[in-house]
Amino acid sequence: MKKKARLLAVVLVGVLLAAGGALLVRSLLRKAPADELVLYGNVDIRQVELAFNGNERVESVMAQEGDRIKKGQLLATLDTLRLSHQVSQSESQVRARKEILAALEAGTRPEDIRKARADVEAVKAQQKNAEVVYHRKSMLVEKDLISRQERDDAKTAADSSLAQLKAAEEALALAVAGPRKEDIAAARETLRAYEAALAVAKRNLEYAYLYAPSDGVVQTRILEPGDMASSQTPVFTLALTDPVWVRAYVPEPDMGKIRPGMSAEVTTDSYPGKRYKAWIGFISPTAEFTPKAVETREVRTSLVYQVRVYACNPGNELRLGMPATVIIPLNQPATGKTSKEGRCKDH
Repeated sequence: MKKKARLLAVVLVGVLLAAGGALLVRSLLRKAPADELVLYGNVDIRQVELAFNGNERVESVMAQEGDRIKKGQLLATLDTLRLSHQVSQSESQVRARKEILAALEAGTRPEDIRKARADVEAVKAQQKNAEVVYHRKSMLVEKDLISRQERDDAKTAADSSLAQLKAAEEALALAVAGPRKEDIAAARETLRAYEAALAVAKRNLEYAYLYAPSDGVVQTRILEPGDMASSQTPVFTLALTDPVWVRAYVPEPDMGKIRPGMSAEVTTDSYPGKRYKAWIGFISPTAEFTPKAVETREVRTSLVYQVRVYACNPGNELRLGMPATVIIPLNQPATGKTSKEGRCKDH
């Protein structure tokens, strides 16, 4: 009797196991509904290496690993002493060149013109006197009252006075005419060069402050105060978590079912039953072999197309590399919108 009961129990267990196995196989082989497409992939995000655009000692670092930061937030600064001195020097040079240009554009001062005229009159009087002396000595040399050398010296003095008069008259003409337009143009261009140098100095000073380019999370803090910064040495590695996307792959037969802008939903094993609002943002124009991490060995040689499905992530629950399932309803109207504007507001 006991043997029959034991045998009956074994048979009953076998039947139950067989029935459960059949149900499991049926559930695994069950296809997605005809009005939706299911894709599999992994969550992906952008990463940015933030570096200073200059060479100087790091003065302060304000963010730690894991900090959530906002666009425009100050993250780190350099020592600005040398850069500030360069700005001050350039500002002084610009002010000096502005004064030079203003003087040239204003022309000769009235006082300078009056002085030039007075110089002409003074030299003219000297020239007349030199002419009178020369004529007198010419008459005296004819009477043998002075030597010929004295007459020649008087002639030289008269000629020199005449040359000085012509020079004074030319100086007066230049004073009245004012600076040449070429000199003014050259001064103006020189001022522009110094203004450009000032702009560069100010920009270098601005580069001493490192700001976040967008919202994200600090993944790695690389430099510390006192380190030497350069454009080739990152200070932080920043993960741009808005938006995140799922990198999935669609077989070639299903390519005609989807298009950019279609709404979708994303689910993960980490948060079962929770669905994240999503949409198709990009479909690769070229085919590739299925990545090994996505499909089984039997279908790895099949050609697929990469699809980028953007997802709303208000609670920062979708993390880099997390396996995800994408559900795309196929019975939805056509739309060409692929941006995130307005899609995550109600999520």
